[in-house]
Amino acid sequence: MKGVLLVNLGSPESPDPKDVKVYLDEFLMDERVIDLPSFLRTLLVRGIILNTRPKKSAKAYKKIWWKEGSPLIVLSKRLLQKMEAKVQLPLALGMRYGNPSIQSGLQELADKGVTEVLLVPLYPQFAMATTETILVLAESLRQKHFPQMEFTTLPPFYKHPDYIRVLSQSIEESLKGKEWEHLLFSYHGVPERHIRKSDSTKSHCKIDGQCCQTASPAHQFCYRHQCFETTRLVAEYLELKSDSYSTSFQSRLGLDPWLQPYTDKTVAKMAQSGVKNMAIVTPAFVSDCLETLEEIGMEAVEDFEEKGGDHLHVIPCINDREDWVNVMSRWVDEWATAEAVNP
Repeated sequence: MKGVLLVNLGSPESPDPKDVKVYLDEFLMDERVIDLPSFLRTLLVRGIILNTRPKKSAKAYKKIWWKEGSPLIVLSKRLLQKMEAKVQLPLALGMRYGNPSIQSGLQELADKGVTEVLLVPLYPQFAMATTETILVLAESLRQKHFPQMEFTTLPPFYKHPDYIRVLSQSIEESLKGKEWEHLLFSYHGVPERHIRKSDSTKSHCKIDGQCCQTASPAHQFCYRHQCFETTRLVAEYLELKSDSYSTSFQSRLGLDPWLQPYTDKTVAKMAQSGVKNMAIVTPAFVSDCLETLEEIGMEAVEDFEEKGGDHLHVIPCINDREDWVNVMSRWVDEWATAEAVNP
């Protein structure tokens, strides 16, 4: 029997500092998130970060926490429930960190007799710290607990026409009737070294402004290229003028170089340069979460206005939009009927 496991990032059990600390420990101790040798990662995370960051992060989570729980978990469940009404297959939800776990999701499917699983990482673009870590953990769990299962993975869908259409239409609908001078595509940041580590050719990715535009097999696993490609295709779909949009990267951690330009600096620069009405969209996320609701929806908005801007329009993620539910359901049906799912 076939079944589907949707996988998202995850969330603390609550915005209490103790729960946030447990979540951050699991998240930051992942070797594909902080890719340092084990002893250095332990020293950094458990010796420094976890002694200060949980309280700060807890305050941020409290600002965006819903009555139903974590927005990311709630929205992921809504997507699942809407898909269940359209897909005639067992569906389950798992989080890379926290609960419901990937193991519990696989167990739920196994209990229903599922032996063929379509893993659906809810990330449009591939990255070490998102898609790759999900697949590595899922395979480890399969070998240990579910040897009877076979996995197929939905490829990154950053350039799939259906995804581009849904994302573009969501932007169009959100900005209808609003004045805006510039649209900023803000993607979650990653350290530059992650891009080089993911380079299958070991020589193409130089992050020099040219490599992402030069065809290469490396692009299959290049997060930077895939982000810029999403931006390009959406801009093409919406017929945006070249000077009316740009791409940036948010949520950096530590002192190492991360992908640039940085979102916070870009937002401030735009306001200081005289842009009064600006829009921002976050296409690295399918579901709204701390990084979109608090970092962008609150911090970036406040910063833009403090630096002289009038209004920063924050475009919601595609979440559980009906057109997105229909697209996801169709991809699942194509896989279930043995047709190639090839974003």
